[in-house]
Amino acid sequence: MSDVPWLVLMIAVPAVGAAVVAALPPAREALARQLALAVSLLVLLLAVLTTIAFDPGGERFQLTTSVAWIPDFGVEFALGVDGIALSMLLLIGVLVPVVVGASWRDTPVPRPGRPARSMTAFWAWLLLLESLMVGVFAATDVFLFYVFFEAMLVPMYFLIGSFGGPNRQYAAVKFFLYSLLGGLVMLASVIGLYVVSNSQLGEGTFAFDALRQLEIDPNVQKLLFAGFFLAFAIKAPLVPFHTWLPDSGAEAPIGGAVLLVGVLDKVGTFGFLRYCLPLFPDASRDLAPWVLALAVAGIIYAALLAVGQSDMKRLVSYTSIAHFGFIALGIFAFTTEAATGAVLYMVNHGIATGLLFIVVGMVIARGGSRQIRDYGGLAAKAPLLAGVFLLAGLASLALPGTNSFVSEFLVLIGAFPTRPVFTIIATVGIVLAALYVLLMYQRVMHGPPRGVLLVEEDRAEDGDTVRPASGAGGATAVLEAPVRARVLAVRDLSRREIAVVTPLVALILVLGVYPQPLIELISPAVEATMTDIGVDPGGSTPAAPGSTGTGGTD
Repeated sequence: MSDVPWLVLMIAVPAVGAAVVAALPPAREALARQLALAVSLLVLLLAVLTTIAFDPGGERFQLTTSVAWIPDFGVEFALGVDGIALSMLLLIGVLVPVVVGASWRDTPVPRPGRPARSMTAFWAWLLLLESLMVGVFAATDVFLFYVFFEAMLVPMYFLIGSFGGPNRQYAAVKFFLYSLLGGLVMLASVIGLYVVSNSQLGEGTFAFDALRQLEIDPNVQKLLFAGFFLAFAIKAPLVPFHTWLPDSGAEAPIGGAVLLVGVLDKVGTFGFLRYCLPLFPDASRDLAPWVLALAVAGIIYAALLAVGQSDMKRLVSYTSIAHFGFIALGIFAFTTEAATGAVLYMVNHGIATGLLFIVVGMVIARGGSRQIRDYGGLAAKAPLLAGVFLLAGLASLALPGTNSFVSEFLVLIGAFPTRPVFTIIATVGIVLAALYVLLMYQRVMHGPPRGVLLVEEDRAEDGDTVRPASGAGGATAVLEAPVRARVLAVRDLSRREIAVVTPLVALILVLGVYPQPLIELISPAVEATMTDIGVDPGGSTPAAPGSTGTGGTD
């Protein structure tokens, strides 16, 4: 099975599927979504087969493919995966079919004075995005990685800008400009690596394994590290490079938001592990305290902002910023336990927050409002929806027994020996997470029905007060010819919606009690990365001062 070009197939299948769907006429929307589902399920099957073909105890990069692309500049179309990249491919394989199912009944937002867009384009952009996401995690040529890194922006830009909320164009442009700026700065560092490789090897190369062997001056490392770090910090995002995410997460269609926070943002933390640490070990050690300060600041700052949000989608977006602070803490603590927890957190965050976004989307589809104050008492009308909402929230706050708990526990226990001050401060975010998740759940699911859950019914006396059915602002109104209000009958989860949430619910519970298979897949790649920066892969602390390890604590 190792001779089969699994990674090429995982890139090519959704790309071809996107082209076929895009060629369909707008009237064939039903066929387009069926093809999108079939292609995404095929990619999931390929991801599973790729995992079966992968040997966790074998070479660091496996299932490799390398074809000369631009020979004069040493650029190759080179693919390969380690356990870290493979875990992200599995996450993509799971999330995209779920997103297709969650978006099955979506309709485009009407455009004043123009016909509504066809959902055929939505499915085509979604499949193209899947192809590019696979490419960015599978690339082992730095220039190829950069190409995929920038190309991913295009389908997500159109998913937000064409199918998002009222402020979709502003959010799409902001997302694109932030990411493009980071990518251009990274390009300067990519070129710098090429120049250094040319001076040391006699010919320029972008091959990751060759670049990893270079002996780069520490001062040059810091400059090159800065270029990569800025691009990844924006993508992750770390505070203060985070401001694009709340807007993009709030305005993106639910399916786009799931992939945005579930996969695209992970490119940033993946880049820290794949490129910043192995290629620039001295700079990573020297600048780690500054990165950790940003990570911990993001945990507290984003959690506090999440507590004060009235928009459910913006709240979930802010929770992601806080979670990425934990992931960055695990990476730059420079211990095998913390880094393993960080990678596990990347996967588990995609599952838990993806489910939370999907459930929030189901609530919004029923009420037509993103505002928390427009809801109340949903649990009595839709107990299954309330149950899934609660599970997603508990996973997001890392309750023991859910998948995120294992990740957060490994990060904190692994980071404490070398970064005790940062770790202690980060634990405050755990308390705040319980606050913002449970407050949102309580206000939406319990208490008396409010706002959008009230509809107009019988004629009443002049001057009576009712809440309007639209309920976008949740304000009462005094009507000249009013009608009495009654509680709207809200339907519970449909069979399609149950099928959509079941895989993520199962993964939250299974990985919450038995994460070992995923840890065994990730650990060898994490140990190899720690070895690159001088950490003893058999222990939990950096190498002693004077070696290539970090040494020291906060």
